[in-house]
Amino acid sequence: MAALIAITEKAGKAIAMMTKFETSAREATALMRVVFEPTPLQRNDYLSDKFDAEIYLKREDLSPVRSYKIRGALNAMRKLRAAQPDMNRFVCASAGNHAQGFAYVCRHFGVMGEVFMPVTTPQQKIDKTRAFGGDSIKIRLTGDYFDQTLAAAQSHCVEIGAHFLSPFDDPDVIEGQASVAVELLAGLGRAPDMIVVPVGGGGLSAGMTKFMSHAAPDTQFRYIEPTGGASLMAALKDGAPVTLPQIDSFVDGAAVARIGEHTFAELKDVPPAHVYLAPEDRICGTILEFLNIEGIVLEPAGALVLDALEDLRADIKGKTVVCVTSGGNFDFERLPEVKERAMRYAGRKKYFVLRMPQRPGALREFLDLLGPDDDIARFEYLKKSARNFGTVLIGIETREAGTFDDLFARMAKAGFDHRDITNDPVLSEFLI
Repeated sequence: MAALIAITEKAGKAIAMMTKFETSAREATALMRVVFEPTPLQRNDYLSDKFDAEIYLKREDLSPVRSYKIRGALNAMRKLRAAQPDMNRFVCASAGNHAQGFAYVCRHFGVMGEVFMPVTTPQQKIDKTRAFGGDSIKIRLTGDYFDQTLAAAQSHCVEIGAHFLSPFDDPDVIEGQASVAVELLAGLGRAPDMIVVPVGGGGLSAGMTKFMSHAAPDTQFRYIEPTGGASLMAALKDGAPVTLPQIDSFVDGAAVARIGEHTFAELKDVPPAHVYLAPEDRICGTILEFLNIEGIVLEPAGALVLDALEDLRADIKGKTVVCVTSGGNFDFERLPEVKERAMRYAGRKKYFVLRMPQRPGALREFLDLLGPDDDIARFEYLKKSARNFGTVLIGIETREAGTFDDLFARMAKAGFDHRDITNDPVLSEFLI
């Protein structure tokens, strides 16, 4: 009997805690209206037709700072200042969206903020952060890698008695990010069948999961991580947050080496089968697809969930699905790299080393082997004397991936030996 009472009391406390979180998240959302309007929830006809489902996009890329990060920063700073009215110095470490949300909020509250960024941060991100914060922020460039930047920021916080505002691993930040779910339910007018959400440090996914588990418990979640930053999947495997030995920083808004302690506490019961990985090069194709077809500008982390829809095709058919496009801070100087990676992933661009006979007419013979849709994008020819063959580094683009099989067959028949280095990590990095 005593055991039954204990279990009942525990369940009652859990319900009460969840109700408290739901109430707090709704209150936080209402208070955000002083700063910005709800981001749009839009049905996307293109995706709905493509996947035979009702697909909506929660457009966090259309927030004042073009990402959801403003939400957590606003809520955390508001609550801290309510508890400690004299606190007027804040510090953050970020090379992207959190820095911009932090800067915007510092300016709103009229407090001083210091943003620590890696020395390698693109100037475009530095300029945007400064524009949002104005005279309310100071930017400090330190460290070649984010871990070095983070350590410097936290050390500085202790020295000057400021408050460090975490990008994700803070209960008040998590509560602020839950406002995305609050707006989603209000905008849709009902609970969706599924929410597809990106995962980096876990602030957004933890907040939305915690809120919906009580407000709409029948709604399923699918969590999408970049292949080169699968910190949630690693934590679920080990039962606790672990630090990945290395990450691919291309999806800079979601490539996190270690998921947060507070965020994982809310995500620890996620079924591993509900976590999907999106390859960085495939994400590039999704960025281009939405830029060219829908006119929507997404950063890699913002395109993360849309890229995974193909993997979810069977699960989402006939259902109402909401995808959170988490950010649109895309630096167009990266566009050539994005196009390059997308074409290589799709098999429409290859690089290979060609063994070219050192005799008159050999180059013409090779060119005659190319098809009508084959375009030479790179050609480096090093002719060495006293050699029967020279080496050519060549890059070719084509319309259909399958045409390369025919081209290589023609080359082999004509006696042109080659080595495909497109996916060779050592040679492609050195030569390309």
